[in-house]
Amino acid sequence: MKASSVRGPAVLMGLALALAPGCAGPSGADSHGNSRAGAPSSSIPVVASTNVYGDIVQQIGGGKVKVVSIISDPAQDPHSYEASTQNRLELSKAKVVIENGGGYDDFVGRMLHSAKNSSPAVIDAVQVSGKAPKSGGEFNEHVWYDLPAMGKLADRITGALARAAPADADVFRHNAKAFKDKLTTLENTERQVKADHAGTAVAVTEPVPLYMTGAMGLRNKTPADFSQAVEEGGDVSPQSMQRTLTLFTGKQVDALIYNKQTSGPPTEKVKTAAEDNGIPVVPVTETLPPGEHYIGWMTANVGAIRSALDR
Repeated sequence: MKASSVRGPAVLMGLALALAPGCAGPSGADSHGNSRAGAPSSSIPVVASTNVYGDIVQQIGGGKVKVVSIISDPAQDPHSYEASTQNRLELSKAKVVIENGGGYDDFVGRMLHSAKNSSPAVIDAVQVSGKAPKSGGEFNEHVWYDLPAMGKLADRITGALARAAPADADVFRHNAKAFKDKLTTLENTERQVKADHAGTAVAVTEPVPLYMTGAMGLRNKTPADFSQAVEEGGDVSPQSMQRTLTLFTGKQVDALIYNKQTSGPPTEKVKTAAEDNGIPVVPVTETLPPGEHYIGWMTANVGAIRSALDR
């Protein structure tokens, strides 16, 4: 993401509410995740690079964690983010740190070094996913759109929190299971979309949703140089723009999946071309929209893509 604006996609309320994290706490804990027996233990200080990972660790840790998400504003760009004094202070106290990795949020490593905190458990989501970038090749670092990868991440977070607070390990494991069960439900929905629409061609403005569309069996027909230029904030060549516009004027794709946080003349031109040719536009975002949880957000994204293809 190089430029940003506005809010995330509208949530499909019925499915999102069915899957969103509930208010009831795990067995042996109150609604905030605190143990009922005796006084609650001190919260584990956790720092996440973005609010996506901040929300996931909150779902697992409940009231046993104090989570700070460095990037929670869609206007902030992880690729060029500059650390603040407050960020360094939070990192200096963190017991668990969660970063995306893959070159997406390199500022975390730099900040940890300057914060002189060598003791926290540092969890790299890209490494956990097993999708490490190949030397010299292009890599889609947006692994939070890969639901199985987030299941693996939940396990790693659970282990780190359990080591930090062994007495609360059962709470963390219970919450992680609930989170992963919701992920499984959503993965099943992706499989249903694949059964109905495998091989359907779509376009994207940049690679943000490609793990999700791949799980649905959809084909990305966007010229690689177009989506790469948009993601890196570079210029789109006239040839690349023309090839991309032809996808819509020639009705070669059934949907455009549009990153609302990367808005500029090339993406607006592509969006207009899709709309003018009656091709559905599905908005997505990189960061968690205000007031939403990860499961509800991903539910909305899956539902919006499915609706576009089912029309």
